[in-house]
Amino acid sequence: MSEASGTAGRPARETGGAGEDAPAQGLDPALVALALILVLGALTPLLDSTIVNVALHTLGHDLGASVSTVQWVSTGYLLAVATAIPAAGWTAERFGAKRMWLVSLLVFLGGSVLSGAAWNIGSLVAFRALQGIGGGLMLPILQTLLLRAAAGRPLGRLMAVITLPALVGPILGPVVGGLLVGHLDWRWIFYVNPPICLGALYLAWRHLPADQPVRGQRLDITGLLLLSPGLAALVYALASAGTGGATRTRVLLPLVLGAALSGAFALRALRVRHPLLDLRLFRSRGFAASSALLFFSGFALFGSMLLLPLYYQQVRGASVVAAGLLLVPQGVGSLLARPAGGLADRIGPRPVVLGGLALTALGTLPFAFAAEHPPGPLLGTALVVRGFGLSAANIAIMLGAYRGLGRAQIPHAGVITRIAQQVGGSFGAALLAVVLQHALLTRAPASAYALTFAVTLALTVAGGVPALLLPGGADSGHVS
Repeated sequence: MSEASGTAGRPARETGGAGEDAPAQGLDPALVALALILVLGALTPLLDSTIVNVALHTLGHDLGASVSTVQWVSTGYLLAVATAIPAAGWTAERFGAKRMWLVSLLVFLGGSVLSGAAWNIGSLVAFRALQGIGGGLMLPILQTLLLRAAAGRPLGRLMAVITLPALVGPILGPVVGGLLVGHLDWRWIFYVNPPICLGALYLAWRHLPADQPVRGQRLDITGLLLLSPGLAALVYALASAGTGGATRTRVLLPLVLGAALSGAFALRALRVRHPLLDLRLFRSRGFAASSALLFFSGFALFGSMLLLPLYYQQVRGASVVAAGLLLVPQGVGSLLARPAGGLADRIGPRPVVLGGLALTALGTLPFAFAAEHPPGPLLGTALVVRGFGLSAANIAIMLGAYRGLGRAQIPHAGVITRIAQQVGGSFGAALLAVVLQHALLTRAPASAYALTFAVTLALTVAGGVPALLLPGGADSGHVS
């Protein structure tokens, strides 16, 4: 662990990577098995959030809660996730990544069981927050475990595995949620998690390699007290904007507070020796560009996951279950894009990201003409193309973020990239919700959705600007 102390605080390009001297290796079966074990656990929070969103109306009816109150089932979860993410890197270092992976699964499992047993809306919101703590820790720790195990190997194909839950979860969630709500009691939207969590716990306990904690790793308490509430305030403001209008005090006040706390954290992190997050990673052009792209990908992925089900239900008259099934082609496209990781290893992230963004824009284009009522087969084909492009771009973006990082920088990079995705997703969903709400006041539904999809298209194209800053050549440095 001497390497950890020797590389902390340096920019990515200074640390270099073992891959400069190590031979290019493929993904051996043991690494693939490790990735699948971790992905099984990570799939639960990503499926859970979309399943619950489908069931909010049913939850409000059965628990006697108003629309504004039942929204806290989702908002409370998001706030807990935002609060937990900043601490994920430190906990993985201080207590060991394997141990903290098991803890995060146990916390999410406990929150799921308790949520299913909730007796009123207040208890459900509290137990959902417990789930959110586990979910917030999971993805940064997953990336730490996998990238350390992959030291010296090309990362593209590994990123194809890491990004799978984030892309498939929001697509399958509405289908699973619609089926559960339509045919079973609402409690089953939470009880579907424990069997998956228990399986993931057993496999992780038996097969994950043990790692040694870094003794004496002190927690940057001041940094945590600035960043965690800062992120929570930003997420709350954006979630409120998406449901109640962007000019209200309850949106603007937490937005300003969150920006101030996050800015204060950034200024402090650049001056102290051992900050909660090493923001000096942004000195690497590739890491900075990847983080910006992850923010934009939150717009394209999570924003569209808000729009697409609503479009099929409100404009094309589909039921909740049918709308979920109509999104399956996007999941098929995501799965077909798995080879993009190997391609990014060979030619570099930049051309793959640019190509992926172009396909994402192409797949969004028919929806931007929703006022013309395009035929269903065309929309299904467009979703396959869109899913392929979005998945390929995300794989290559993650490759660009981690190329050349040292072992000690991986936990910091995992947290920063997760924050970029979380805030980008919240911002994208809020922005598109506001655009849609205002458009519906003056336009027919089909025309309002066409305008909102056009905004999504413009944001996707804008992602090409930071993509130009990504490395363009073959992999010149792996994780050390």
